[in-house]
Amino acid sequence: MKTLARERDKAEIVRRLRAVRPDNVRRWGRMSAHQMVCHLADAFRLATGEKPVNLVPGPLERTVVKWVALYIPLRWPPGIPTTAEVDQERGGTKPADFAADIALLEALVERFTARTRSLDRKPHPIFGTLSDAAWLRWGYLHMDHHLRQFGA
Repeated sequence: MKTLARERDKAEIVRRLRAVRPDNVRRWGRMSAHQMVCHLADAFRLATGEKPVNLVPGPLERTVVKWVALYIPLRWPPGIPTTAEVDQERGGTKPADFAADIALLEALVERFTARTRSLDRKPHPIFGTLSDAAWLRWGYLHMDHHLRQFGA
């Protein structure tokens, strides 16, 4: 299973991120490529505690859905709804300069994966508290999902 804990998996994701251009056409959803970059950055800010998390109630999401999403080797399907804090049309960060936003996302990935990180037991808005290893798996899967959305 791929994870941002593994250097080669992280390098692959960063390489794919660098291939994204502002005019990439989405394969599904509403976001532009630039909004997707800001969405991913906001999601990492939630994970690191830099952005407040509003938990979505639901014991099913915190148990079965979490386990399936993180550990069953299937790609996440298109159309998964997101929370307002990471929705660029509602409460998420608005796109500014594309190159700067890409650089910021890369810096957030580095901070998220740094040995000094402190992710263990931080809450995910849908899955609830996650272990450090689960956060790193989620980080890979979330980026992979949205990079595929834009053909990267």
